[in-house]
Amino acid sequence: MTTQDSATLRSAIAPQRGTASGRGTASGTVLAALGVASFSLSFPATAWSLEGFGPWSSTGLRGVLAGVLAALYLLASGATPPKRRHWPALLMVSGGCVLGFPLLTTLALRTSSTAHSAVVIGVLPLATAVFSAVRTGRRPSRAFWTAALAGAAAVLAFTLLQSHGRPSAADLFLFVGVVVCAAGYAEGGRLSRDLPGAQVIAWAVVVALPVMLVTAGFGLAAEPVRIGPKALVGLAYIAAVSQFGGFVLWYRGMAAIGVPRASQLQLGQPLLTLVWSVLLLGEELPAAAPVTAVVVLVCIAVTQRART
Repeated sequence: MTTQDSATLRSAIAPQRGTASGRGTASGTVLAALGVASFSLSFPATAWSLEGFGPWSSTGLRGVLAGVLAALYLLASGATPPKRRHWPALLMVSGGCVLGFPLLTTLALRTSSTAHSAVVIGVLPLATAVFSAVRTGRRPSRAFWTAALAGAAAVLAFTLLQSHGRPSAADLFLFVGVVVCAAGYAEGGRLSRDLPGAQVIAWAVVVALPVMLVTAGFGLAAEPVRIGPKALVGLAYIAAVSQFGGFVLWYRGMAAIGVPRASQLQLGQPLLTLVWSVLLLGEELPAAAPVTAVVVLVCIAVTQRART
């Protein structure tokens, strides 16, 4: 990679001075926070969808429905196809955020509670920041990394405590899901400097449509289907919001304030999901869950003030 290319990547992922100060920073933070809030309902909605569909059916149908919405958006907005240089990153977004993460987390939720899974996924912000730093060559400050690592350590300690020192298969699904999703988040945030955030996720979802059709077909043929109101509501949410609408807000926010800073807002997502798991699913929280969530919320405050 040349010096010029490195500089281009750094400028693409970093917030510009005019948009990352004052009003631009505030609006970007609000958009990213709204994206996090919408994602916080994804696990409860997925749990609802699993009441009527198997994990492969749920993931495939989620991608197909989101693909239809994304295609309609692209047609209505008159969006032109991305340039050739954008496609490698779009494919990474597609593989990580449209197929990999939804499928792996859905498989995990078959045996893991929503509350437990939500806290484990709290390590996602650190993973996103790492991918961003490696991809762009930027080096966030020591305070940023210390806080991010503290949040990740709290999540890992919670996981080991809940599994008596031996991570379960569901935990492994969740951690692999974190890795592929973090790569997609980082690439999507970088692309959002060149393309509108809505187009980034729309093209990624449309590209995945053929694979999602095959996944849905396989799932519907191999898994039992018990259609009910909760299953339909859950499926509609993860397709329209978790897979498309929430990403529009998320990528716009990342484009405004930068991937490392925006990614740390997701440390608040486990706490929100814990609330939904109690209110919507009636789950009983492990005693360590709210404690861990509070620790990562403290880490948010530190990372948002740290130089990135």
